[in-house]
Amino acid sequence: LKQSIEGIGGAFNGFTSDEVTCYMVKVPAKYAELGVDILSDMVLNAKCDEDDLAREKFVVYEEIKMYKDQPAEHVLEVLGSIMWPGDPLGRPLTGTISTVKKFMKREVLAFRDRNYHPGNMAFVAAGKVDPGKLSAYIEKKFSKAGKRTDPKIKTKKVSQKSPLIKICSGDTNQTHIAFGFRTKEENERERFAMKLMNIMLGGNMSSRLFEELREKYGLCYDISSSYKRHSDRGEMQIHAGVDNSKAVRSVVAVLDEVKKMRDIGVTEEELARAKEYTKGQFLLGMEGTSTRMMWLGDRYMVHKEIPTVKDILDKVDIITVKDIEKACSDTFKSSSVNLAIISKLPDKDKRKIRQELYKF
Repeated sequence: LKQSIEGIGGAFNGFTSDEVTCYMVKVPAKYAELGVDILSDMVLNAKCDEDDLAREKFVVYEEIKMYKDQPAEHVLEVLGSIMWPGDPLGRPLTGTISTVKKFMKREVLAFRDRNYHPGNMAFVAAGKVDPGKLSAYIEKKFSKAGKRTDPKIKTKKVSQKSPLIKICSGDTNQTHIAFGFRTKEENERERFAMKLMNIMLGGNMSSRLFEELREKYGLCYDISSSYKRHSDRGEMQIHAGVDNSKAVRSVVAVLDEVKKMRDIGVTEEELARAKEYTKGQFLLGMEGTSTRMMWLGDRYMVHKEIPTVKDILDKVDIITVKDIEKACSDTFKSSSVNLAIISKLPDKDKRKIRQELYKF
C-alpha cells in the first residue's frame, strides 16, 4: 500500500479523535479512483494477522510512552480524566499499555465489523474530482461491506458542584497547567458564540491571555485556549507552560482574566476583531483540499450537517456582545472549573493554588 501511494506522488495517514477515526489519502486528481481502491482495501480488508497485531502493540506502547514524556500533552489527558470521570471522553485516546496488551485478534476484527460499514461511515473527497463519477465508484467499492445498525456509545452525565484539581508530580523544567470547563450549547448560535469567546480569551496572539501573561508579565512562552465541540456537548480548555517559581502567579493571572471576561464582558471592537479573524482563518483554510476535506467530514460525522461557506460566515456575523456575555456566564462558573497540573511544586504552592481555585 505504501508503495502504491508513494509511487504516484501521494501520501496517506490516519488518526483517531474523540469521536471518529479517519483514514485519508492525498493523490493527484487523475489517480482519484486508485485512492478509493487503497482506502477501501485498508478499511475493509485488513488481515490483522497475529504477528502483525503483536508488532503493532509495541508501536502503540511507544506512542503511549512518547505522550507520557510530553507533559504539555499529558496534562490534557489528566484534565480529561477529572472533567469526564467514567465517560469515554475521560480516557486517553491512545489507551493504556495494560489495556492494549489485552487486545486479541478476534476483538479487533469484531470492532472493525461492528463499526466499519457504510451506515457508520462518511467518504469525503475535496479537489478536482467529478462528484457523480467518483460517488458511483465509491458506492461500488464499499457496498460489499453491507449496512448495519450504528453502534451506540454509552456516555455518562457528569455532575460537579465544586472546583476540581489534580496535581501530578513530574520532574519537569516547567509547570504545565490545563484548565477545563464543560459546556452545553443548545443551538448553533450558542456554539458560534463559544468559538468567538475562545478567540478573544486565548485563541490567537492578540487574545487577552496571550497579551496579559506573555506580553505584559512575561510569565510564559506559550498560552492558549481552545474550544472543542463534541456531538452532544463541548469543553473549553486553557493551557500553558510556566516557570515552576511562577506557577501560583500564573494560575491567579489566568483566573483573573477569565473572571474579567465573565464579569465585565467584551467590547464591540474586540468582538469585531474576533469575527474577522474567525472568518479569515476559515476562508484561508478552505483553500487547502486537506483542510476542506477534514472540515466536511467532521461536520457530517459529528454534527450531522454540511453547511455552505456562506452559512458559516453568516453565523459568525450575527453574534452579538450579549451572546458572548451569555456564553461567559454559562461557562465560567465557580462550581465547574477544573484544573490539572504536572509539576514538582512544593506543598505550599500546591495549597496556595487550591485556595485560589476555590476563590474563583
